[in-house]
Amino acid sequence: MARDKKHMSLFAFTATMVFFYAPLLVLVLFSFNASKTMTWSGFSLRWYNELFFGSRDLWRALGNSAIIALTSASVSALLGTLAAIGMYWYNFRLKKYVEISSFLPLIIPEIIIGVSLLIMFGVVGMPLGLGTIFIAHTTFCLPYAMLIVSSRLDEFDYSIVEAAYDLGATEPQALLRVIVPVSMPGIIAAFLVSITLSLEDFVITFFVAGPGSSTLPLHIYSMIRFGVSPVINALSVMLMAASVVLAFSTRGLVKYVAKG
Repeated sequence: MARDKKHMSLFAFTATMVFFYAPLLVLVLFSFNASKTMTWSGFSLRWYNELFFGSRDLWRALGNSAIIALTSASVSALLGTLAAIGMYWYNFRLKKYVEISSFLPLIIPEIIIGVSLLIMFGVVGMPLGLGTIFIAHTTFCLPYAMLIVSSRLDEFDYSIVEAAYDLGATEPQALLRVIVPVSMPGIIAAFLVSITLSLEDFVITFFVAGPGSSTLPLHIYSMIRFGVSPVINALSVMLMAASVVLAFSTRGLVKYVAKG
C-alpha cells in the first residue's frame, strides 16, 4: 500500500512538471526553428538576429514596460509598506473595514478596474499615455504589496518595539531601526511581485494606454493578430532566462536581509 502511494505521488509530480514545463521547452525549441511554420525545418539563429537588429518597435515597447514596472513597483512597495505598518501599528475605529476595503481590488475583475480607471481619466481630462498606465499599475499593485508586507508583520514580535521604547527610542527611531529592517524581506518580495504583475498586465493596460505608449503585452498582442512570429519565441526565451537569473540572485539577497 505504501509503495502504491509512493508511485502515485511520483506519477502526479511528474505529470505536473510535464504540464508546467513542456510548453516552455517547446517554446525554446521553436525559437531556434529556421522557418515560421510549426514544423521543424532546421536549427537557426535567424529569429534572435531579427530580435536584436530588426525589432525596434518591440524594444521600445519593452522599454516602456520596464519603466512602468520599475516606477510603479517602487511606489507600490513604498505606499504598501507605509499602509501595512500603519494598519499594524495603530488601532482606530473602523480598522477592520479599512483593511477589507484595502484588499477589495484583489478580487475585483481586472476589466472592471480598467473600465473604471478609463472613465476616471476621462472625467478629469487626463490624456492617455505612460502616465495613466503608471497610475493604473500602481493602483492594482498596491494591494498586493500591502498584503505581502502585512503577512511579514504578522510574524513580528511586537515586544521588540516595546524593548526599543524602554531603551529610549522614539517612535520614528523604532520605525526606521526596528520595524522597517524586520519588514525588509517582505518589502523586497512586494517590489518583485509588483514588477511581475506590471510587466505581464494586459487587460488594464489595454484600457488606459494611449498612442505611442504601447507596452510589451500590447505590442505582442498586435503582432499575434497576424500570426505568431518566431521573434516572440526568441524574446520569450530571453525573458525567461532573465527571470531565472533574477530569481536566483534575489533569493540570496532576501535570505541575507532576513538573517541580517
